[in-house]
Amino acid sequence: MRNFKRVLLALFVLLLVLAVLAFVLENQQSVSLLFLGWAGPQLPVSVLIVLALLFGMTIGPILGWCLGRASRSSRKRVS
Repeated sequence: MRNFKRVLLALFVLLLVLAVLAFVLENQQSVSLLFLGWAGPQLPVSVLIVLALLFGMTIGPILGWCLGRASRSSRKRVS
């Protein structure tokens, strides 16, 4: 049973890697983002999307931790 789970996990990781590779290869058009008058460098669409994903995956848990910490401290003061 343990070997079956390992094979299933390896297959899932392989499919995920292939999907990411296909996404990157299909989105090679260069674009330049314009935000509040600031123009970014021309990068492939896939790079910008992956950077936005990583930024969100970093900021989300940090905000959750900060809000959870503030909520716990307010509960301690009320008790």
